[in-house]
Amino acid sequence: MKVILLERVGRLGTIGDEVTVKDGFARNYLLPTDRALRANKANRARFEAEREEIEKRNAERRDSAMAVAEAVNGKSVTILRQAGETGVLYGSVSARDITDSLAEDNIKVGRSQVELNAPIKAVGLHKVALNLHAEVISEITVNVARSQDEADRQAQGEDMTVMNFDEIPQEIEDAAEEAAEEAADEAEAAEEAAAEEEKAE
Repeated sequence: MKVILLERVGRLGTIGDEVTVKDGFARNYLLPTDRALRANKANRARFEAEREEIEKRNAERRDSAMAVAEAVNGKSVTILRQAGETGVLYGSVSARDITDSLAEDNIKVGRSQVELNAPIKAVGLHKVALNLHAEVISEITVNVARSQDEADRQAQGEDMTVMNFDEIPQEIEDAAEEAAEEAADEAEAAEEAAAEEEKAE
């Protein structure tokens, strides 16, 4: 299908360009989101008549997106989730979770603007692109952690998916101590038994 672009779209072209795209892409994305018009005589005339207004609206949207980009570029958002010892989440972090976190800081970003190919499923620092406008792309860091303390340590560069030896869970330490004590008691009992045997001989 041939369409007239009403704004810059990726590598397709910019405002006013007539380009040929797949029918599905036009019907499901370009036309319903007002990014393009079907290329026909009536729409060409309409575009030329409204060109100045269309360009003005696009410039306003771009300026608004640039203001958001300045607020978020290089920003880090923290999302706390439950996860196993290896750092795999009991669930996932979606584009909605990211937009909700940004909204808490009064930054409005649409879910469709979050470039997340697949939900985040592990603790750690994740770079996520925000497609705020055809000409404005920003990047944030999503810090996914099990606790605020863990998030702070990740932000300083610690890898929380690897258990540190100085962070062995208390129950494992207790079990190890108990096993050591039992082994010592058994060794002592064996020595006493051997000593008794020697006396008897």
